[in-house]
Amino acid sequence: MTGGERRPVRAGRRTVELHRPGKVLFPGGEGAPEYTKADLVEYYRSVAPFLLPQLRGRPLMLERYPDGLDGPRFMQKNTPDHYPEWIERAEVAKEGGTVTHVVCADTATLVYLADQACLTLHRWLSRATAPDRPDRLVLDLDPAGEDFAAVRETAGWARDLLDRLGLPSAPMTTGSRGVHLVVPLNGRHHFDEVRAFARDLAELLAAEHPDRLTTAVRKEQRGDRLFLDMGRNAYAQTAVAPYTVRARPGAPVAVPLTWDQLADPAVDARRWTIADAADQARTGPWAEVPGRGRALGPARRRLDELRKEAVRPRSVSGRM
Repeated sequence: MTGGERRPVRAGRRTVELHRPGKVLFPGGEGAPEYTKADLVEYYRSVAPFLLPQLRGRPLMLERYPDGLDGPRFMQKNTPDHYPEWIERAEVAKEGGTVTHVVCADTATLVYLADQACLTLHRWLSRATAPDRPDRLVLDLDPAGEDFAAVRETAGWARDLLDRLGLPSAPMTTGSRGVHLVVPLNGRHHFDEVRAFARDLAELLAAEHPDRLTTAVRKEQRGDRLFLDMGRNAYAQTAVAPYTVRARPGAPVAVPLTWDQLADPAVDARRWTIADAADQARTGPWAEVPGRGRALGPARRRLDELRKEAVRPRSVSGRM
């Protein structure tokens, strides 16, 4: 297949023209397979039933590599004028004005974005209809190196703490090095409230395991401790979407997991790629995650009490 070919691709009710389908986006070598633009398109078509519910209504930031993985990267927020009129858009406020993001509502949009060499979809944690009120909280478990065992252990600690707070959580590999823990919210709290809650949650978790975990933003202050990153919980910040492809050799994918799968020593952050991530999606790993998000009020009260207990001095008893 030559790089200059064009091919019509059926995507739902639309047909999208794929340009240069044979263009290599992920070069092979050193054990990594080669993948073309056509491979990327076919992957996104295959996971559309599972990916689209995670994207609908949410502004996106697009990570594009027009010349493939070895070429320059473009982080695109604003929607170009030449994008088809049928692609949904959302205009949201930014400092000094507005920005119009793509919103992915259908398979045709997924295919079109893949044709634009968009490898990775970064989604807002809120919806365009209420951009300042997130319905997701994300805690990013970022190891100092490639130690996924530390990620797995930390995820267990975080899950236990969230359970104590009465909040459900769902793990997802990032396709890079770590794991995102996603907490569904009811969308009634402002980003400032959610960010403050995430910060206090991470700081309490780090205080319970000070030799293993840190919330230090500066890398030189972390040492070999795992970084609990809560910074995605803010207005206009994004997190990689479930089932999105990452810009790394071999085309790894950010994949939702069950807790049992995360406990498997054979699983790491890059376990699934575009070759098999659709198979994982069909198993419904997040089937037990509540469809309705939780309010933060009760959890905030429990968290504040746990924080007080953590600093409360122990009483000393005994005879004089």
